[in-house]
Amino acid sequence: MRDWDPEDTAAWEAGNKKVARRNLVWSVATEHVGFSIWSIWSVMVLFMPQAVYGFTAADKFFLVAVPTLVGAVLRVPYTMATAFFGGRNWAIFSGVALLVPAVLTWWLMVNPGHSLGTFMAVAALAGLGGGNFASSMTNINAFYPQRMKGWALGLNAGGGNIGVPVVQLVGLLVIATLGNRRPEVVCAVYLVLLAVASVGAAVFMDNLDHQTANPKAMLEVLRHADAWVISLLYIGTFGSFIGFGFAFGQVLNQTFLAGLTGGAAPTPAQTAAASLHAAQIAFVGPLLGSVSRVWGGKLADRRGGAAVTLWTFVGMACAGVLVTLAARADDVTAGAATGLQLAGLIGGFVLLFVLSGLGNGSVYKMIPALFEAKAASIPGPTVERAAWSRSMSGALIGIAGAIGAVGGVLINLGLRASYQGAGKSATAAFIVFTLFYVGAAVLTKVRYRR
Repeated sequence: MRDWDPEDTAAWEAGNKKVARRNLVWSVATEHVGFSIWSIWSVMVLFMPQAVYGFTAADKFFLVAVPTLVGAVLRVPYTMATAFFGGRNWAIFSGVALLVPAVLTWWLMVNPGHSLGTFMAVAALAGLGGGNFASSMTNINAFYPQRMKGWALGLNAGGGNIGVPVVQLVGLLVIATLGNRRPEVVCAVYLVLLAVASVGAAVFMDNLDHQTANPKAMLEVLRHADAWVISLLYIGTFGSFIGFGFAFGQVLNQTFLAGLTGGAAPTPAQTAAASLHAAQIAFVGPLLGSVSRVWGGKLADRRGGAAVTLWTFVGMACAGVLVTLAARADDVTAGAATGLQLAGLIGGFVLLFVLSGLGNGSVYKMIPALFEAKAASIPGPTVERAAWSRSMSGALIGIAGAIGAVGGVLINLGLRASYQGAGKSATAAFIVFTLFYVGAAVLTKVRYRR
């Protein structure tokens, strides 16, 4: 499509908003399935009893950290991909490419006995789904006017993020009906969904002619201190969402398994029961966090991204304290966790998911708003200043998305180290995470709310 100008109100009302909405719908669909493939190993670990696959809890945290890291790294080149190849074209290609990790995951899961390195290599390919977020967000950013970016980006990201709880819900349905030894059913479902999303992108999406891939913009945006601050804040919000989204089921699984076995070697029935209990709860947090992201963007449109982000981190720090206290109480109490301890752990995690979702929307709203304000002070025609603002916003969306996703890696590695420590629990990791939220709140206050 040529001469696309979302700020042209007359053209917008005359039909451009329908075009933008159509592209948004299928952008959400392709990104949604991408997120599901990216997080599929958070479900696969629930189908991997140690007696069959030979992997410890620490190994499994490492396994889910690998696709997180790959997805984070790929977000930088994926940011530029829509400009080089077109938003529609890249959506098709990136969707079809995800058939590879889906098929290989199926094959590997039904053929246990391979090394951890082999599993990590296949899990790394699932990281391709993590890159889809950056290309999708950059593409939709170009379709919508400034006044609607918070809503549009929030809906696009939130609809994609829901891919995490949806694949976990699919896993729950399989475990509940077929047991914890049929992981190939989950993979089969997503082979179908990938085909639907790719065909839909081919039929209903459009390429825009004015999107430009400027690698220099990626370097130029890093000269702005705000780029680093925003990226750090996004580690706290999106890193928490994706990190906990990948790890929550495994944390619950270990908690329930410890309660069922009392420290003894688990039986197959106990392993299956722990997996089912974990799957029944694990999807709730990511689901609420995905929905709240949409409202985070909308609330930021009204109240300002910085204000929403500040109070989000304050709330996350409080939720972190709740999780830490519950985990510590479980550490010092003999036997299975009490109902109150489980309520504190699960309730605190759910709050973290909801608040991180709000923060995801509000932080991303800050990006176009920051560069819109900076563009106003740059000399030159309005068209050129608007183009500069779009270029910088698109570049930072990709960079912040990549750096933020690294936070998910750090969360899983932190939990792995915590479980390997003397306490054999996640308490130490929760303390570190909570301190980070406190620091992020202070940084937001000092930098943007003075």
